[in-house]
Amino acid sequence: MKKILVACGAGVCTSTAVLSKMKKILDDNGFKGQYELAQCKIAEVPSKSSSFDLCVATTMVSEVKCPFIMGIAFLTGRGLEDTVKKIFTELKK
Repeated sequence: MKKILVACGAGVCTSTAVLSKMKKILDDNGFKGQYELAQCKIAEVPSKSSSFDLCVATTMVSEVKCPFIMGIAFLTGRGLEDTVKKIFTELKK
C-alpha cells in the first residue's frame, strides 16, 4: 500500500480538489486499493513526509523526506499527463 501526502497552503481547499482528481485518475487506471491519500498544510510536509511514499503539493516546499511531485497541473490542466505519469512511476516502485 503506497501512502500519498497531498499538500497545499492551508491544507483544505486546493488539496481537496487535487486529492479528488488524483483519486479518480488512480482508480480509473487500475490503482484502486493500492494507495492511501492524506492531506495537510504545506508547512506540515517537513514533519509528516517521512512516513509517506510520495508527496504531491500545489506549491514548493523546502524539506520533503519522500519523493516530491508538483501537483499544480491538477488545477490548471497544463502538463497533467506528464504529472500523472510521474505519479504512476512512483506508485510502481
